[in-house]
Amino acid sequence: MTDADHEGYPPRWEADVVASDGGTVHLRPLTPGDADALVAFHARLSVRTRYLRYFSAYPIIPQRDLIRFTHVDHIDRVALAVWLGGEIIAVGRFDRLPDNDPTRLGRVAEVAFVVADEHQGRGIGSVLLEHLAQIGRERGIERFEALVLAENLTMMRVFLDAGFQPSRHRDGSEVTLEFDIAATERTEKVMRERELRAESRSIRRLLFPTSVAVIGASADPGKIGHLVLENLQRTPFTGPIYPVNPHARSINGVLAYPSIRDVPGEVDLAVLVVPASDVGEVVAECGARGVHGLIVISAGFGESGDQHSRSQGHDAQRRLVSQARAHGMRVVGPNCLGVINTDAGVSLNASLAPVAPLPGRVGFFCQSGALGVAVLGEAARRGIGVSTFVSAGNRADVSGNDLLQYWEGDPATEIALLYLESFGNPRKFARLARRFARRKPIVAVKSGRGSMVAGLQHTSVEVPEASVQALFEASGVIRTETLAELFDVAMLLTTQPLPTGDRVAVVGHSTALGVLVADALATAGLPLARLVDVGVDASPVEFGDALRTALAAEDVDAVVTIFVPPMRRGEEDEVARQLRGAIGGQAKPVLSTFLGFHGIPAALAVPGEFFPTRGSIPSYSSPERAVTALAQVMRYAQWRRRDGGQVPELSGVDPEAARQYADALMAAEPAGQALSLAQSHRLLGYFGITLVPCRTVRGQSAAVDAAAAELGWPVALKVPGAVRLHLAGARDVAEAWQSLDLTGQSEAVVQLMAPRGVDTILQMHDDRSFGSLISFGVGGLATDLLHDRAYAVVPLTSLDAAELISGPKAFPLLTGYGGAEPADVPALVEMALRLSRLADELPEVVGCTLEPLVAAAEGAHVLSARIVLARVSTRDDLGARRLRGL
Repeated sequence: MTDADHEGYPPRWEADVVASDGGTVHLRPLTPGDADALVAFHARLSVRTRYLRYFSAYPIIPQRDLIRFTHVDHIDRVALAVWLGGEIIAVGRFDRLPDNDPTRLGRVAEVAFVVADEHQGRGIGSVLLEHLAQIGRERGIERFEALVLAENLTMMRVFLDAGFQPSRHRDGSEVTLEFDIAATERTEKVMRERELRAESRSIRRLLFPTSVAVIGASADPGKIGHLVLENLQRTPFTGPIYPVNPHARSINGVLAYPSIRDVPGEVDLAVLVVPASDVGEVVAECGARGVHGLIVISAGFGESGDQHSRSQGHDAQRRLVSQARAHGMRVVGPNCLGVINTDAGVSLNASLAPVAPLPGRVGFFCQSGALGVAVLGEAARRGIGVSTFVSAGNRADVSGNDLLQYWEGDPATEIALLYLESFGNPRKFARLARRFARRKPIVAVKSGRGSMVAGLQHTSVEVPEASVQALFEASGVIRTETLAELFDVAMLLTTQPLPTGDRVAVVGHSTALGVLVADALATAGLPLARLVDVGVDASPVEFGDALRTALAAEDVDAVVTIFVPPMRRGEEDEVARQLRGAIGGQAKPVLSTFLGFHGIPAALAVPGEFFPTRGSIPSYSSPERAVTALAQVMRYAQWRRRDGGQVPELSGVDPEAARQYADALMAAEPAGQALSLAQSHRLLGYFGITLVPCRTVRGQSAAVDAAAAELGWPVALKVPGAVRLHLAGARDVAEAWQSLDLTGQSEAVVQLMAPRGVDTILQMHDDRSFGSLISFGVGGLATDLLHDRAYAVVPLTSLDAAELISGPKAFPLLTGYGGAEPADVPALVEMALRLSRLADELPEVVGCTLEPLVAAAEGAHVLSARIVLARVSTRDDLGARRLRGL
């Protein structure tokens, strides 16, 4: 019997987690089959560790205790084990306690855990506490108690630093800690900070290895294994390199070894270029050898072949990552180009890239291996250096999210460039990108706009364009249409300061070219502050003085300069010197069209250790390209200046009751269901969203009774596809009943008339690759025909919600257009926030439509609602830390 087959076993509690030192561990519930592993774990504990955990020597686990430890019901008694390399390295558990207070009966549990001596200090206890608290909340536990010896300061620190608010009661040598386990802003912040540090360290271990083994290295120049080894040597890598090939004694002048087991020194990183069929065996050997990370360049997994082959490849890919994580290793790939780190202390080129990039301040993540080569070549041509480069291929484990966490704290990286085919965990991307972009720019190209890209099915899913755009806009990501535009923006960001406004001056020596810039500014929606034409006969000094004057003007936030022939020959270098001198010491961005050069011309480059150096002036081949890049950067700077808002606390919200009700509905229909109006009304009510009072009735007389006795007049009478409004009495109901051609016992809905206003629609969508989105539109045929809707990413901040409601082009209809009475816009904003909270708390709600939502002069009134439940298709990013699922 497998773990998942054990009665009541909850497989959703299983998780791969990154420890604080960057290594991975596997966490899952204990089962009776783990008894031997638990005994072996206990035997490895030191005498002191056993004493601190059990308050006695406790040399062996008695059979009675062993049965109690391993036979748990996963409800009142929960036990989790942390595994590494097939061994238990930590155990945590809670047991529900009886409670004399009947209002809290069974809502308190005693929690305890123990970590193997050699793994203490890796944050394993904190991981266990996070997961036990999340499970406890799921099982109705509200409070944890922990009994700790007063001398066990390390264990007490785990509880005190978890973000909870523990109280302490000392009784002699024992201390009882008590704390509520409800998730709070503080606990969430603690978890995310730990996640940032741990996942950043896991990536650093891949990028800063002290030694590298190339498994599958070859002396044949035509083989991939030869190219990888040659690139490592050419850079050159600062640590030892170990070629592994059972058929060679030396390769490229370096002693080779038959297998990773035979390598004499420590191996931090292994690059795998062996056939896919051999990868599993090699991964097991690397795990046993203590390797920290893997780069799997080998192809033949989930990326190619017919549907059956891809399915088998995906299975092999999952086994690869699961096996690697179980031994504490992260994986880049498979089917990847590799990784590069230009830091002089490591000089790592563990990739197939034929030319190493220039050292710089740009971090680049690319899913496509083939495209990665072109990307690095274009960066070199533009004079843009990189700090680190990662091509993740099938992105089975390491993803762009991991790199964002590393780059956020990396002083060598000032800007992140992303080429994305799909999102591994879109909710996490949105969270990380929002935080990252407040400090450093992110520029991204997202391929497959509007459709599935042929050949990328192994990493890409069909993502609605509105979803992607909403994600990027909410996260402050600069999205470009092409790779060329991505580098256009990168040149400006790496060389010039961010603008503080959007007013642009143009300095040049051609009126015609100046007009081109002015037209481009108008197209981009940027105001032209001034147009300065120094004339074709102006000297270099006059050109520099004109730039200084423009930069000094209070109504100028950025300057575009134009210098192309005709002008006196031989003055190019002097003009460049004047331009560089003019921008020194000021904080406004300057960009140019300099002799039609595309990149960082040597004449405009400031010398430095990295490429390009701050203060260099980027050049674009046309004025239009320069303005397009400037407009992108100005929009980002504006996003960064604004207050991002907060996810507000809302009154009248009961997420626990909503969770219980949703669980009951899913238990009754595990495949999912469309809720009835009454069920939708009840579920919405837990989030403070109420429908205009209505009743489902059978028969005309019941309709009259409902209106007269319960709802009041006037009412509306609704049946599928038809409605009758403003019914003021029994006679009106009778006439409406007849006009709708209803029989005596037909079913209909009677609803109190809502105040007059503008019909709108508020909708929650679940994207299988992206997560939850909220859309808003003003009702009407023209709006539907023109798709005039605004989109925002869950969870919404107060600012997000306000921008969502004001986003549609038809928004003026809500603000008194044509003399109409203005609608209660703040009520719509609050309704959007409440729907966002529902989507965030209940990921099984895959669709929720409030339509019509009447925006009246006072209040927003929901007339009808449709909710669809289904199995969760995207992992909620809330709760305890875990790596992306396999």
